[in-house]
Amino acid sequence: MQIRVKCNCGEGECREWAIIEVQGTVESQPSIEEHLHDHEIGRLCCISEGNYTFTIGYHELSGTKMRLKKPFLVLRKKNVETVGDSNSSVELHVVGIIRHRILFKTRPKALISSKNIAFYMFDEIPHKTTATELVHISCRAAD
Repeated sequence: MQIRVKCNCGEGECREWAIIEVQGTVESQPSIEEHLHDHEIGRLCCISEGNYTFTIGYHELSGTKMRLKKPFLVLRKKNVETVGDSNSSVELHVVGIIRHRILFKTRPKALISSKNIAFYMFDEIPHKTTATELVHISCRAAD
């Protein structure tokens, strides 16, 4: 079987993609697992040349952009039926090319808003509390 590969890019270059590599797993809530198509899982920001942050919920990851030794193609499979031929053939259309990966190899930093800390503190603090005890309580809230 012969498979044809076509580039949808025309005269221009193919769209540039990147692989996002994280240590561990990214898990979704069971209630939204069926609705993940076109769902934003996080925010990727380039903070400086080659350095990125990836924010997922209340977690922030720091990573670096690295060039791949060999690039990958992103392909879309399309079944093509030829006229007068009962056999259908397959074409692969090039959607993009991956030349880089963004590697997040450190543990995520927990993000917590001051509003959440204040809410926790006022609910849990006895009336006679010292400033040092407040710091310990707010640190426990951030964990």
